[in-house]
Amino acid sequence: MTDQEILKHIDHTQLKQFATWEDIEKLCDEAVKYQTASVCIPPAYIKRVHDKYAENINICTVVGFPLGYSVTSAKVAEIEQALADGCNEIDMVVNISDVKNGAYDKVEEEIKTLKAACGKHILKVIIETCFLTEEEKIAMCKAVTNAGADYIKTSTGFGTGGATIEDIRLFKQHIGSNVKMKAAGGVKTKADLIMFLEEGCDRIGTSSAVGMLQGNEAKGY
Repeated sequence: MTDQEILKHIDHTQLKQFATWEDIEKLCDEAVKYQTASVCIPPAYIKRVHDKYAENINICTVVGFPLGYSVTSAKVAEIEQALADGCNEIDMVVNISDVKNGAYDKVEEEIKTLKAACGKHILKVIIETCFLTEEEKIAMCKAVTNAGADYIKTSTGFGTGGATIEDIRLFKQHIGSNVKMKAAGGVKTKADLIMFLEEGCDRIGTSSAVGMLQGNEAKGY
């Protein structure tokens, strides 16, 4: 697998609370140079990035991030504003409290509502695997599939752990054929990037892909 093939699957990410415009510009310039799948940026920066980079960049953002417990109407409003500002892809966080309460139908209904708000745009559903039991992960695979979302995503990067290859294998057993997989967090080296892609991930969310391909190890999880 070539570096360019890997980069086509990278959501080049900068979601730190203290991300400056300089940080965002660096991210976007790298995304254009290396032709990553997208940049994943805070909602507050979408319009500015769109105005500067226009069609040269695919913009992804986050909704209900990182805790997930915003009410559905607030998440819908976030999506509507993001799309109006020029975003193309949405990574939403499920209501993890609802998952822990076993309210799987409620979670599914929210995902369905947010997918309707996205329309033709891609919706990725973050289930934050580090907080879930295997039973809950399987229930989320079914909810994401039934709700018509485009991707299931492991993690926000703000929880207690990131993607594991075991979770990706579990996803593969329980998602529908129309659902793709995104890993985030837990990817530290070029070998990890290749491993997750070969296991079936279509996207990997990371701020460190360029460095990994140059032989560096990502910090954190």
